[in-house]
Amino acid sequence: MSGCPYFQQRDILFKSRHLQKDEEERDDSQDGTNKASKGGIIYGDYLQLDKIVTAQVLQSELKGNKIHDEHLFIVTHQAYELWFKQILWELDSVRQIFINGHVRDERNMLKVNTRIHRIVMILRLLVDQFAVLETMTALDFFDFREYLSPASGFQSLQFRLLENKIGVPDNQRVPYNRRHYRDNFRGQDSALLLCSEQEPTLLQLVEQWLERTPGLEEDGFNFWGKLEVNIAEGLKREKEKIERKAESGDKDEQMEEFIKQKDVLSSLFDEKRHHHLMSKVFRLVPHLSGCVGERRLSYKALQGALMIYFYREEPRFQVPFQLLTSLMDIDTLMTKWRYNHVCMVHRMIGSKAGTGGSSGYHYLRSTVSDRYKVFVDLFNLATFLVPRDWVPKLNPTEHTFLFTADTCCDSSYCSSSDDSD
Repeated sequence: MSGCPYFQQRDILFKSRHLQKDEEERDDSQDGTNKASKGGIIYGDYLQLDKIVTAQVLQSELKGNKIHDEHLFIVTHQAYELWFKQILWELDSVRQIFINGHVRDERNMLKVNTRIHRIVMILRLLVDQFAVLETMTALDFFDFREYLSPASGFQSLQFRLLENKIGVPDNQRVPYNRRHYRDNFRGQDSALLLCSEQEPTLLQLVEQWLERTPGLEEDGFNFWGKLEVNIAEGLKREKEKIERKAESGDKDEQMEEFIKQKDVLSSLFDEKRHHHLMSKVFRLVPHLSGCVGERRLSYKALQGALMIYFYREEPRFQVPFQLLTSLMDIDTLMTKWRYNHVCMVHRMIGSKAGTGGSSGYHYLRSTVSDRYKVFVDLFNLATFLVPRDWVPKLNPTEHTFLFTADTCCDSSYCSSSDDSD
């Protein structure tokens, strides 16, 4: 019977179905190899988790009165400090790219943009992180608050370094109990803060970069000169249009608004006024005064920023415009972070003094102001918006700088040690 064609065919069919069933039951997800069993560094060792997950020492437990929510308080603040460290890591690398002059090769601007954008995304996370801490009630916090003194969030070295490196000027800081902020730090920490005050800030480096904006050259496209002429002609047409209208209350209002607009736009081309606004002294807080300039960027840098703003759709200015937008995002998110901190503190301790000895909520509230905004000039660019037909026209054939970026052979873009910056 072994030679019977019927049984041979049945045997082949049976084997085929059996093989198909084995293939269907085989779990491809288990086809890997456990490399960790062969030795080498493993996850916990690489991240040094033994140090991280054992770093939560509850002061309430040490005092014999373990409070559950103190653990959340510690973990949240440790997470903040780790993210501050990452922000400083990215910020230092961007500053070094500027300091080394590598931004002169515009191919490196993508790297700058990527890292600045990463800082923005981290700050968004830090703003949202307050929601986790706010799951703790004021009474929950009160249970262990006495164990914190004299520790205070003001003593965060990394946050102060971040402020300095971005560009918060020393003379714009709100004094801490009428003392200089650095007086609250000792030894190496104080030295690090002093050093960071003397290094080029992100604001200063961006300012120098903006001053080199292509198209500002008077013997070239001369953007600023052409813009001044166009705005003067545009204002003249606007005035004539209003004057042709019949006498009415509406006409008077329009003329008043026109005069205000003319004063604002005319001030843009007054270099002496600009320098005056950079050094203007005014009071932001009733009992405080200091040299707090209404403008932070140089006159030439402001011109560059406005040019990028107006021509943001042109190929060469798209990446620079994204950078300026991200810098404003940093300022916005830092302000939101301060505001969320103020609201949380008010909610947790009311008007009590802070654990570090400050006035608490009242001190923190005084820090939520434009004096801590670094890139305030970029926000104010919207003040000088004009109709598109007032903006100097570009001729792609004549003005090739819009399409040809600067490159240089000594750029970090071409270097093998690209990430040394």
